[in-house]
Amino acid sequence: MKAIVCTQYGPPNLLEYKEIAAPECQDNEIIVNVKYCSVNFPDTLIIQGKYQFRPEPPFVPGSDFSGIISRVGNKVSEYKIGDEVIGMAKYGGFAKEIAVAPALLTRKPKEMSFKEASCFLYTYSTAYYALKHRAHIKSGHKVVILGASGGVGLAAVELAKYFDAIVIAAASTEEKLEICKQYGADHTINYSKEDLKIRIKELTNGQGADIILDPIGASYSEAALRAIAWEGHYLVVGFAAGEIPRIPLNLVLLKGCQITGVFLGSFAMRFPGKLETMRNELLSMYSSGNLKPHIQKVMPLDKTPEAIQMMVDRKAIGKLVIQI
Repeated sequence: MKAIVCTQYGPPNLLEYKEIAAPECQDNEIIVNVKYCSVNFPDTLIIQGKYQFRPEPPFVPGSDFSGIISRVGNKVSEYKIGDEVIGMAKYGGFAKEIAVAPALLTRKPKEMSFKEASCFLYTYSTAYYALKHRAHIKSGHKVVILGASGGVGLAAVELAKYFDAIVIAAASTEEKLEICKQYGADHTINYSKEDLKIRIKELTNGQGADIILDPIGASYSEAALRAIAWEGHYLVVGFAAGEIPRIPLNLVLLKGCQITGVFLGSFAMRFPGKLETMRNELLSMYSSGNLKPHIQKVMPLDKTPEAIQMMVDRKAIGKLVIQI
């Protein structure tokens, strides 16, 4: 079968589009014929050996996928051949087939396309977990979202608005901010032109942000933290800008705020029941018409390295999706 293979750690241009053996179906596994697999920021790290786990090359990257079950192990009873599913694995998605445990799958709603399904679980689950479980978002909260036009950022804009918050979207271009407005942002900040700290203070009438969701890191983090409200929640989601910031802890003391880590993968392993409940809530919100992923571009499997490079270069708006 055709797949994208990481044969050595490094940048996206080292990935190889090649023929590999199809996965075997173990007794407790399911084989999914992959229709689409979206690109996520961890894909840029895992191929460099910089993520929290390091699969040894050669391996197939890609985590967020959708497809149809083609084979079922002898010990699997909850799914059958032909079921349409959404999956979220550690890796393996940029290939014609993937072998996964049943716990990694969710049934795809009939009204959801395979394309949308492939870019739904990771981004919306991360944003929901951050805002609802970690920051306890409430109606009227002033929420600042950095990197707001990215996959997780745009999902957070949409969800924060759903939770009746005042949403301030921050991004680096007017094009990105225009998409954020379409997804419900009440205010926007172009931090390539505007002072992030000053603008957050201005837009919150000097009170600061109740919640700041940060998937980008670098110098943006400290600037945003300096504009957080008393007892605010600062959500550390990732470091898409490439630099892990060093935060002066005196700011945390003076603001009486909380810096909170958001690691969906660890949450999923520790509390699979809670994850399933959260996913069901998100899928219900989609079916009710309240959520809709923004897909910037669909690309063929052999163009996956280019799509991942777009993510590295921070040129992605919403989601990039690979058609298998």
